Amino acid sequence: MRIAIVTGFFLPVPAIRGGASEKAWHGLAKIFAAKGHDVTFVSRIVPGLAASERVDNVLQIRIPGFDHTRWLPVNLLLDLIWGIRAARVLPPGDAVICNSVTLPVWLGQFHRAAGRVAVMMGRVPKGQVRFYRNVARIYAPSAAVARRIKSRWATDRTRIMGYPIDWPLHSGASAQSGSPVTIGFVGRLHPEKGISVLIKAARRLATRADLPEWRLQIVGPGSIAEGGGGDIWMAALKKEAAPLGGRVEWLGPEFDPVRLASLFGGMDIFCYPSLAKQGETFGVAVAEAMAARCAVVVSGLACFSELVADGQTGLVFDHTAEAPDENLADCLGRLIMDVGLREGLASRGHQHSRKFDYSEVAEFILDDLAHVTRTPLKDRTI
Repeated sequence: MRIAIVTGFFLPVPAIRGGASEKAWHGLAKIFAAKGHDVTFVSRIVPGLAASERVDNVLQIRIPGFDHTRWLPVNLLLDLIWGIRAARVLPPGDAVICNSVTLPVWLGQFHRAAGRVAVMMGRVPKGQVRFYRNVARIYAPSAAVARRIKSRWATDRTRIMGYPIDWPLHSGASAQSGSPVTIGFVGRLHPEKGISVLIKAARRLATRADLPEWRLQIVGPGSIAEGGGGDIWMAALKKEAAPLGGRVEWLGPEFDPVRLASLFGGMDIFCYPSLAKQGETFGVAVAEAMAARCAVVVSGLACFSELVADGQTGLVFDHTAEAPDENLADCLGRLIMDVGLREGLASRGHQHSRKFDYSEVAEFILDDLAHVTRTPLKDRTI
C-alpha cells in the first residue's frame, strides 16, 4: 500500500521536541516501510531537519508549521492553514492517516488522489466527528474515546488501536535500585496533568516518619509552546514544592528515546495523576513506565481502564474526591512501604503492557487499512 501520515502543526518528526502522537506514528511508519509499504510522512520543519529526505525507507516531507497557543480558535485556524499546506504535498496514495482536526473534514472530497482518509483521535472529540463524512476510519486510542464517538455520532467506522510503545526498549531499561524509592512523573507540566495534586501528596508523605527514604522526579516541558502551563504557573508550582527541599528533582524535558527509557528504568513508582477528563485519551507514559517495570498509580479517568486494573496492574486513586491528594498520598505510601505489593504490580503491569508494542499495533493497522482500501465508502452522515 501507499500510505501517507500527516501529524499536527506544532511538532516535528522525529520527535526531537516531544509529542506522544509524533513518536508513535514515526515508529509505526518505519515498521510499515520495513514491511514493504510505500510510506510518506508529513510533519513540521524545524532548524536542523531537512525539508525532504528518505530515512529508514520513509519519505519525510517537512513543511512550515506553527507554535501551539493557549487559544482554541487560533489553534483551529492554524490547523486549517496547516492542513491546506499538507494536502499540497501529499502524493497519490491508497490511504492517508491524519493527526489533525480540520484536514479530515475536507481531504477525502477535495483530494481523492491521496487515498482513503483515516483519522487518529489524539484527544477526546469535542464535536468535529460530525463533520467527518468522508473519513473511512476513525482510530480511537482507548475504549473510553470510542464509546464517546459511538454514543454521540453512532459511527461504525471507529476502531480501538491504543498507542504503541517501544516495549523492548523500555523493558530492557529497567534498573530500579529501591533506595531511595523513586517516584516519577513524565509528561507535559500543565495544570490538567494534576502535578499540583502530586506535589500536595508528596508534602503529605514528607510528614510521615515511618516511610523509608524516597524522592520525587518530575520530567517534562513547562513552556506554553511545548504544551506546558507556562512560566508563571511553573513558578507557582515550584513554590508549592519548596517545602520538599531536596526530595524533589525537576529534570526538565527529555525527548531522546534511550535516555527517556533510562529515566523510566530508574523509577520504582510512576504516578500519572491527570485531571484531564476532556483531554486524556490513553496514557503513553503510563504504558512505557509499566514496560519499564514501574508500579504505576493513576487517576480514575476512564481512558486508563485498559492499562491499569486497580490492585492488579497498578493502583487507581479517586481524583474527584474532596481531598484527592490525600487519596494519592495513601496509594504512594502503600507502595513505598510494601516492596511485595510494589513488585507484584510492576511485574503484572510489565506483562500487560506488551500488547501495546509497536509490532502488535502496526499489524493491526495494516490489516485494517487493507480492509478499508478494499471497501467502498458509503456517503452517509455520522
